[in-house]
Amino acid sequence: MVTKNQIKLVVNLKQKKYRTQHALFVVEGEKLVKELLQAGVEPLKIFVDGTWKGSGLGETELVSGAILKQMSSLKQPNGVLGVFYMPKPLKTEVSDWVVALDAVRDPGNLGTIIRLCDWFGIRELVCSMDTVDCYNPKVLQATMGSIARVNIVYAPLPEFLKNAKQPIFGAFMDGEPVYGRELPAKGILVMGNEANGISDEVGAWVTERISIPQFGGETAESLNVATATAILLNEIRR
Repeated sequence: MVTKNQIKLVVNLKQKKYRTQHALFVVEGEKLVKELLQAGVEPLKIFVDGTWKGSGLGETELVSGAILKQMSSLKQPNGVLGVFYMPKPLKTEVSDWVVALDAVRDPGNLGTIIRLCDWFGIRELVCSMDTVDCYNPKVLQATMGSIARVNIVYAPLPEFLKNAKQPIFGAFMDGEPVYGRELPAKGILVMGNEANGISDEVGAWVTERISIPQFGGETAESLNVATATAILLNEIRR
């Protein structure tokens, strides 16, 4: 039977400081939980309520719908909630393309970018220390399970770029149009903050400034960072 301390722990894990303290995070939904299990991420506990009739989650603990709702970050819990140990990040290998994020703050954007990395076969994602936490519940939902297949490292971005031996491409409004460019077999793609783009401190290490040409009217000031990442990754893999 679930204890008050277990409920309190899951509720506390909605906050980054407790996720960091316990090295635990929460995912919700059968698909997300199965993706993590299949990727070998170690579970602490998997809770299900009476609405869940599936299989393949291993050992589960049955709780009431009211308890699951208390633990959930969703308005309408979907019957499965897993508490997992955070995998230890691997050392970043620049044997292919790497995506680097400079202060991306929106959870939906980060989650979508993680999903895009998975789709385009980008296994390494480096985030600045002020990028939103990849274990934020909204980020996890947006990844649709892709977080299990992308190595995510948080690091001081200027230091990471300073030590890079590959060309560093940064997305700028005034950069050279990416269409028609011959892109190398490996490199680093830097994407900036939603409001301010790439900071001067990070931009100082960019060796190639690229942009996505605008064909419509000038009423659209810029592209969403996740949308821009999708277009650029498509060009990299094309």
